[in-house]
Amino acid sequence: MAAVCNGIQLYGGFHAFCATFLVFTDYLKPALRLSAIMHQPVVYVMTHDSIGVGEDGPTHQPIEHLAALRATPDVLVFRPADAKETAMSYIMAFEANKPSVLALTRQNLPQYAETGEGAYKGGYILKDAKNGKPDVILMASGSEVELLYKAAELLGAEGISSRIVSMPCLDLFDDQDAAYKESVLPRGIRARVAVEAASAYSWDRYVGLDGETVCLDHYGASAPANILFREFGFTAESVAKAAKASIQKAK
Repeated sequence: MAAVCNGIQLYGGFHAFCATFLVFTDYLKPALRLSAIMHQPVVYVMTHDSIGVGEDGPTHQPIEHLAALRATPDVLVFRPADAKETAMSYIMAFEANKPSVLALTRQNLPQYAETGEGAYKGGYILKDAKNGKPDVILMASGSEVELLYKAAELLGAEGISSRIVSMPCLDLFDDQDAAYKESVLPRGIRARVAVEAASAYSWDRYVGLDGETVCLDHYGASAPANILFREFGFTAESVAKAAKASIQKAK
């Protein structure tokens, strides 16, 4: 299927889309890699992007796949948090001269008032401390952005201020100039938490030595999605706990 999409794209006159579960990028990776080598802007729409797949179990639940795709040269990987970020991801994929992967959830997601054109930069501030100087930075992609809002409320009740950062495309964020990246992730704020229902490998360079990750570095299980997220620690309480641990380390 992916190889056919390369052929369609090379022939011209069409924009090729390739769609399946994210976990099946294991099978189409050689063709996707050729898309990148040839700079063919095939759009890979990869759904069911986490343990949110639920009862299908670990064979269908991607863990290492986002990290592997992000490590592939000349491939843009998008994991949007809501409908607006999804629309912007499609726009950026259409405009790119390289293949793009859109990692989309199975489960329903809320719509955030704060999402917007900042997504074009790959990472941006959704909500900040009142004085612009948060005690901790909370960052995530996709469905886990919702947890940041809930964790920020818990932390706020304890007098801890947070900055919420959505990171729909790490590749594009890395391409921004130093001043912009500093405005989103200031070096002076070392207390940081990254949340993603996948391998933590993508996030080390953003959280630093004092940061924490709430990620998944083992296989999933067969159960309803809400149970899996709870049992594997994807809760507001877990994120708030990680934030307080990072604050202590950064002192």
